[in-house]
Amino acid sequence: MVKAVVVGAAGGIGQPLSLLLKQSTLITDLALYDVVNALGVAADIAHINTPSIVTGYLPDKNGGLDKALEGADIVVIPAGVPRKPGMTRDDLFNVNAKICQGIAESIASVSPKAFVLVISNPVNSTVPIFAEVLKKKGVYDPKRLFGVTTLDVVRASTFVSEAAGKPAESLNWRVPVIGGHSGLTIVPLLSQSNPSTSFDQAKVEELTNRIQFGGDEVVKAKDGAGSATLSMAYAGARFAIAVLEAAVGKGSSSQPEYSYVDLTSDQSGAKAIIDVIGDQTAFFSVPVQLGKNGVEKILPIGKVNDYESGLIKKAVEDLAGNISKGVAFVGNAKI
Repeated sequence: MVKAVVVGAAGGIGQPLSLLLKQSTLITDLALYDVVNALGVAADIAHINTPSIVTGYLPDKNGGLDKALEGADIVVIPAGVPRKPGMTRDDLFNVNAKICQGIAESIASVSPKAFVLVISNPVNSTVPIFAEVLKKKGVYDPKRLFGVTTLDVVRASTFVSEAAGKPAESLNWRVPVIGGHSGLTIVPLLSQSNPSTSFDQAKVEELTNRIQFGGDEVVKAKDGAGSATLSMAYAGARFAIAVLEAAVGKGSSSQPEYSYVDLTSDQSGAKAIIDVIGDQTAFFSVPVQLGKNGVEKILPIGKVNDYESGLIKKAVEDLAGNISKGVAFVGNAKI
């Protein structure tokens, strides 16, 4: 019996994410929570003929978030609001940070042993918010908290295989992407592409920029009316299923997954990462080996070239501020 919960299930990411999770035969109970429309989304998805039982929850119906989280094995969180006209980035951060804080408090109280997968933006700051709340509640397990950065890996595989003239091979094209989950904090390691590539430096820089700012392509193509919801839903579901497969012993450990995780909590393998990137950032997206308890081991990032070293340095500088912002938010909050 595996219970998965989607918090923010009625949104642009939440609906297709819930649809994809409903297709997994690993999940027997799928709980969908949102502040609006969750009951309708649940009723719609429940008609799909896969084994999981689907239930919708609203703040004032069926027990709300706490009821949705009861018995959860995995919680996937795309909750949050998009930036609206007149909102500054600080306004947006404060709204989404407050939402994440409330969700983290409920998880701490109701399902502290669940795997927690954070999609809510800005991931660089919201994952530290979850960590700090769980620490304050005395239930923090860094092996079970993940920032979902899989979309960066998905984009890298797509863009690099296309540039190599082999788009049909994109599913099996492996391009490590480390760092954070926004702009210059995203660091594709094209030198470690598998299959290997022979792009000149100009092409490497072009691809790097496209991977870092791929979300802008979608916003522009949607003419400002939306963002990367469908591809993010695919990436979120892919990572969630990988976590569940590893937890039940069905996953393959031959290929690492990439996730934004805590490097400061004595996790196996973290020191090797810190030796490469320094100790100025508490969280970093790295290759991880998943197991029954979440992060079984943080894997080495391999040899990087001078260009990639420069990208890592910039990412670390930016991440330090992003992380501090999330930590400070919880530090100033009443919990």
